[in-house]
This record gives sequence, structure tokens and C-alpha cells, in this order.
Amino acid sequence: MLDHIKKHGSITSEELTNQYGYGHPPRAVKDASDLGFPIERFSVKSKEGRSIAAYRFGDLSEFGEIKSARRMLPKTFKAKLIEMFGAKCNICSGKFEARYLQIDHRVPFGVHGEVEGDLALVDFQLLCGSCNRAKSWSCEHCENLLSIKNPNVCVTCYWGHPEEYEHVAMEDARRLDLLWQGQEVKDFDAMRNVASKEGIELPKYVKRALKARSE
Repeated sequence: MLDHIKKHGSITSEELTNQYGYGHPPRAVKDASDLGFPIERFSVKSKEGRSIAAYRFGDLSEFGEIKSARRMLPKTFKAKLIEMFGAKCNICSGKFEARYLQIDHRVPFGVHGEVEGDLALVDFQLLCGSCNRAKSWSCEHCENLLSIKNPNVCVTCYWGHPEEYEHVAMEDARRLDLLWQGQEVKDFDAMRNVASKEGIELPKYVKRALKARSE
């Protein structure tokens, strides 16, 4: 991405996806920002005339100190994570083939930087692409990543440890991401039909059903 901007002056979200394989272009931009490169966003027109995002270097006088790049993880690292946690997303618990799971730092790189020494499996988790994008968006708007940068805040956050947490991106909230797969799809469709007949939104119906079960 950085070489492309240096050569061409900018790069579009389409180029990031089509030429470099980034399914979530803002993540590439965040990685560059984490390393100290000033990146600014602007809008351009795609070949089809749609408005899309593009990125270029910002004010180079504000160029910060280049931070150490993320460590390249060995190919065996994902296999070890799967052996420890299973081939599933740690957020939605959906089961996926290994190639569809992404290795995620429980504490974002932008907060903690790269951990020195031996890598501990418990400091990482496996996420599906959808949940990883949701976490990235939430973290990018969290005050802890923007200014506070306290790793302990991430350790007690839903996005870092969904199995046991105290807050969601520093908000007093509780969250549950669920994925219905295989035979469970029929259960989901049946539940959605009941909610539709009762004229209520599905999330509200699910909350009501769970509350009734707990009373």
C-alpha cells in the first residue's frame, strides 16, 4: 500500500481489494497509521461512477516515529490456535474452515504494540472475517485506542475477551453475536417468522425469549 501511494500519489479502496487482496481496506490504512505514517482519506469516483474511498499521505511534517512492524506469524501458529480453541470464531462461535479464520491480537497493535519475546497463544484469538471487521470498526472509534492506550482496558473488553468481559469498547453494555449454521438455519427462520407475525424486530424477540427462560 505504502509503495503504491509513493509511486502513484494515492490508492483507492478498489485497488486495495482487487490488486492487494485486502477484504477490509480500512484495516490496511490503520496498519499504516499504527506504524506512524500520516494517511488521509478522500473520495474519488470508481470506473462505474460510484463514490469510493481513496488514501494518500497527509502532512509529512507530522510524520511520527516509525514503530516496529507487526511480527510475521509462522504458518504453524494458526494450527496451534485451532488446536487450543477449535476451528471457530471466538466472537460468534461459528465454525469455519481454517482458511476463513483470521488471527487477531486480543489487545490491538495500536494500543500495545508488538509483544516482545515468545508469543503466547492466549494473547490471540481466531475470528471470522465479519467479526474481525466489526471489532476493527469498534476499536477504531474507541477512546482507548485513540488516546488512552491502556492494555488493561482491552483485556476487560468484549472484543478482546468475549468469554468474560466488563464493557464493550468502554461502554457499559453487553453484547452477544450469534451465527446459525447448518440445521440451525431452520430454527432461525422459524424464530424470524414468529417475530414477524407478532410485528416485533427479531433482536427484541430474542431478548424477550431469553428473558422468559431466565425468569
